[in-house]
Amino acid sequence: MKLTFEGIKDTAAWQSAGVKLPEYDVQAAAEKAKAHPVWAHFGAGNIFRAFPAALCQQLLENGQAETGIVVCEGFDGEIIDKAYQPFDNLSLLVVLRADGTIEKRVIASVAESLRIDGARPEDWQRTCAIFENPSLKMASFTITEKGYAIAAPDGTTLRYIDADMNAGPDKSGSLIGMVTSLLLHRFNVGAYPISLVSMDNCSHNGEKLQSSVMTVAKAWA
Repeated sequence: MKLTFEGIKDTAAWQSAGVKLPEYDVQAAAEKAKAHPVWAHFGAGNIFRAFPAALCQQLLENGQAETGIVVCEGFDGEIIDKAYQPFDNLSLLVVLRADGTIEKRVIASVAESLRIDGARPEDWQRTCAIFENPSLKMASFTITEKGYAIAAPDGTTLRYIDADMNAGPDKSGSLIGMVTSLLLHRFNVGAYPISLVSMDNCSHNGEKLQSSVMTVAKAWA
């Protein structure tokens, strides 16, 4: 049993191990997402895989979605190299139910995984192309509350945010700076609409995201 596109074709082995496989054409959904991305997500950790990715899979299985998610990681880029790409972006979700039973599922809704921490410039260029595509509707986030931070507790702007503000949109290094740059690219190619949705478990998460993006954008303006 291997957690790859080829490996999950051996359905009998997975079923005998009590693991539920995706009930849709995984590769077709992934290819469609690459050509016409609809949902991009920032933050490739376990919270994303256990919740947003699992929800997207449910939508795909119910026929309520046709494309998977493009996930981008800007903090811990090694997770893309070690936990995503060697396994064709598949993951194994294990849930312990209240009655003591264990549910095991292969999550296959991640269509593409990109490392945008500076290690691979081609991944950044690919992310820019995704944001320039009019098909994109939503960018969501699980980057923890500190991921939205602009200022230190004493009110001074964080050094890496200040560096982005001075460097401009083409040389951003922080995640918030990169997101703001991507939104500017999207505006410049067609002013296409997009929804930014924080999925982090923190108070006023959407307001934190909006404030961070607008602070950087106003500095550039």
